[in-house]
Amino acid sequence: MVLMTQAPARRPPARRRHDREIVALAVPAFGALVAEPLFVMADSAIVGHLGTAQLAGLGVASALLTTAVSVFVFLAYATTAAVARRVGAGDLQAAIRQGMDGIWLALLLGALVIAAVLPTAPALVSLFGASHTAAPYATTYLRVSALGIPAMLVVLAATGVLRGLQNTRTPLYVAVAGFVANAALNAALVYGAGLGIAGSAWGTVIAQCGMAAVYLTVVVRGARRHSASLRPDAAGIRASARAGVPLLVRTLSLRAILLIATAVAARLGDADIAAHQIILSLWSLLAFALDAIAIAGQAIIGRYLGADDAAGAREACRRMVEWGLAVGVVLGLLVIVGRPAFLPLFTGDPTVKDTALPALLVVALSQPVCGVVFVLDGVLMGAGDGPYLAWAMLVTLAVFTPAALLVPALGGGLTALWGAMTLMMTVRMATLWLRARSGRWLVTGATR
Repeated sequence: MVLMTQAPARRPPARRRHDREIVALAVPAFGALVAEPLFVMADSAIVGHLGTAQLAGLGVASALLTTAVSVFVFLAYATTAAVARRVGAGDLQAAIRQGMDGIWLALLLGALVIAAVLPTAPALVSLFGASHTAAPYATTYLRVSALGIPAMLVVLAATGVLRGLQNTRTPLYVAVAGFVANAALNAALVYGAGLGIAGSAWGTVIAQCGMAAVYLTVVVRGARRHSASLRPDAAGIRASARAGVPLLVRTLSLRAILLIATAVAARLGDADIAAHQIILSLWSLLAFALDAIAIAGQAIIGRYLGADDAAGAREACRRMVEWGLAVGVVLGLLVIVGRPAFLPLFTGDPTVKDTALPALLVVALSQPVCGVVFVLDGVLMGAGDGPYLAWAMLVTLAVFTPAALLVPALGGGLTALWGAMTLMMTVRMATLWLRARSGRWLVTGATR
């Protein structure tokens, strides 16, 4: 009893403070992250009842749209770090002004994407291998959905603004409301109005525009409250773009790794690619939990560095790594325990199950490594250390590519491929850990 009553007293107050901050930011962020893929799931559920060709067309168009959004995710990451620094420096006016630069950049990029996608939609659909029956539906969905891309990018940038302001609850509320509106609009337009797959696309566009409008309302109110200008500033927009380029390189390198892994799995055989898709879905779900801690890291680290508190930033980093490691261990144990129950949810094919089981064990064992990687990635993003992150990911891509491409020749099947994925995450952990230990990311001040 004595030990139990004394333990809390010995716990450092700073650690408790960091725990509260991490939980307060990470839990809502996790909810918002999980709500995002529900958009595609709702569309799939509704369009799937129209026919196989329509569902196949949706699959191709959604893959293109998801790729586009993931490429521009730097709008959220770079904005979070920049705004958080200004918050730490106590200059909320400049913080919101910085966020507006990111939003204006999102609008410009969105307009460019529309101009590129509308005339090239049929070619893009063909490039992704859509069948002649699915291609018309994919083209229709892509062209309509492209009109919502500026809103999607504004949502990314505005989410970054609110995260930088240490607010992850509003993005959660907006994401949930957007999902509900999207599902209702899809059902009404697809079936009630008889618009078919075009109705699904229009429903999503309207929901995305509504989400963007809510975000803009929140940001504009904050700007007026702190007398921040809402006008586009060319220098600020250019600065936002420059900050985003290294993160774009990082994201493209990561996308290349995932595409290479899928291509190798496809060469291994039908059972392997089927099992790979199941495992990749689980891996992505686990990533949401870990990414929520990384998002908290971006906001917290940026604020500490903006406040010229390098020691606080280092201590927060250390505590978040402990969180990432602990959550990774828990997730790994859950995967091990849940393997027999998880696979039947996706397939009844015994060959696919037998192929996936050992690979799932590799995924489970790698989760502590993934936890550290996600957290350190978020910490360095929050510090504005984009150039190093880009370099580190290029090194990781260079190591992973030959390891993955050798899997079909050397044998080992899907388990070996996910071993290569674990190698990839280990290399990332090593590069990020070295940077974190060096302290070179601890650049203080309102701007980096």
